[in-house]
Amino acid sequence: MIALIISVPLLAVLWSVTEDSEGVWGHLAETVLSGYIRNTVILAIGVGISTPVIGVSTAWLVTNYDFPGARIFRWALLLPLAIPTYLTAYALTDLFEFSGPIQTWLRDLMEWDANDYWFPDMRSLSGAVSILSLGLYPYVFIAARTGFSSQSASMLEASHLLGAGPWRRFFSVALPMARPSIFAGLALVLMETIAEFGAVDYCAVDTFSTGIYRTWTGRGSLVAASQLSACLLGVVSLLYLVEFISRRSARFHHTSQRSQSIQPTAILGRQRWLASFVCCIPIVLGFLLPVSRFVCLTIEAGDARAGELFLELATNSLTLAGIAAASTITLGLFLAYMRRESKSVAISSAVQVAGFGYAIPGGVIAIGILGPLWWVEDRILTFTEASTDWDLGLFLSGSIVAVLLGYQVRFLAIPLNVISAGFARIRPSIEDAAANLGATRIQRLFRVHIPLLTGSLFAAALVVFVDVLKELPATLILRPFDFETLAVRVYQLASDERLSEASTGALAIIAAGLVPVILLNRLSTASQAGTNHD
Repeated sequence: MIALIISVPLLAVLWSVTEDSEGVWGHLAETVLSGYIRNTVILAIGVGISTPVIGVSTAWLVTNYDFPGARIFRWALLLPLAIPTYLTAYALTDLFEFSGPIQTWLRDLMEWDANDYWFPDMRSLSGAVSILSLGLYPYVFIAARTGFSSQSASMLEASHLLGAGPWRRFFSVALPMARPSIFAGLALVLMETIAEFGAVDYCAVDTFSTGIYRTWTGRGSLVAASQLSACLLGVVSLLYLVEFISRRSARFHHTSQRSQSIQPTAILGRQRWLASFVCCIPIVLGFLLPVSRFVCLTIEAGDARAGELFLELATNSLTLAGIAAASTITLGLFLAYMRRESKSVAISSAVQVAGFGYAIPGGVIAIGILGPLWWVEDRILTFTEASTDWDLGLFLSGSIVAVLLGYQVRFLAIPLNVISAGFARIRPSIEDAAANLGATRIQRLFRVHIPLLTGSLFAAALVVFVDVLKELPATLILRPFDFETLAVRVYQLASDERLSEASTGALAIIAAGLVPVILLNRLSTASQAGTNHD
């Protein structure tokens, strides 16, 4: 039943293909659909090339070499994950635009006029590629670092003894062995790229994600928006299938029984500073510059209504995030436990379906939820109006119930995967001992499993909590008309070119985003240490 409820929005999107959009779909197909397809494909290709270049190169350097700042870079390269990509777009666009501080400083320094020089335009397709690459490369970095760290140094030593130089060892031995991990990270990057709304909207790039929102809010056609969502859902499903097949068929391992952990090699001469410079660039552009810009804007002219609205916005955001985190953790624990206890193929398949939502863009989920909610409301309102004088109004689609349902569909996969990994670390002998002492399944869950899963439950709840704080498209579409969150407030101010006011809320979102990044780094370091110890 849980899997069915989670699947309803996706089924509603697919069903929309058979419905009549009253000419809106035909108009979209004739005018803007080709642009949506072209821009989405180019954006995915550009980010799909840039993120592996940044993530793999930096992961290889910090894993295999020792140079100035290497220990800091091992965790600092994850910092751009703390900033939602739409906030990175706001900050970098403001910094690099014609009237921004960088171009203004260059013109004053060189005494240039507008026609005397060329400067890249951040509000363009290439600018969107750069912004998303800087914000999403950590997914590839952490996947590549995990892949490189799990390799045995004996393989690299053997290739070295056979005469392979550093470049050949990297391309012929290390990179192929780490390819499954890298590809998994890249698949996640591509899904995030296709689903991105805030950054591409601010960069004035028309993609499927922005088209879905504009079709719903601008043209008021839920059917046409659902049909656009169905196209995007097909692309995401293909990426999800490719990523799943790659993980399922990955059997990359060394054949020797001897495994020796990699010891970083010191880089000598000028090359060590080059390595530090390469690792500095994505941190500076993807984290330090956006944060410093928001700090400066807040000091100069922050949100004048911050004192008046911040408490209300923070309360709305924290309430939504808290309820969403608690409910998804409860559902995730139940589903993971049922999959562990039951050998049924049907239950295993249902749990797999329930975790599919994280691969679906928030805008697609939001559009898929509205149709079924309206159908349920219409039936209930018809009954109440015929039998009572109650006027319930939009008691589902016009309340935070719709928002919370969207969050369940979107983020249930996080606790499901984290808790399942926690279950896998519990030794069967502990459960057998509890069973021999007469404990029932429920007693084992509450008295054995949950105490041992405290760390996993806390980690999953924290990640869901912060992801809800940052979620933009689903919140924009599903929220009640008089209900705003920090993310919505920041988006509205930035869309009105009031970035100075938006900077205050942006810093609050970034501060919250730092918490899971720190946790992720600790979990990654502990996992790699455990792998090396094994």
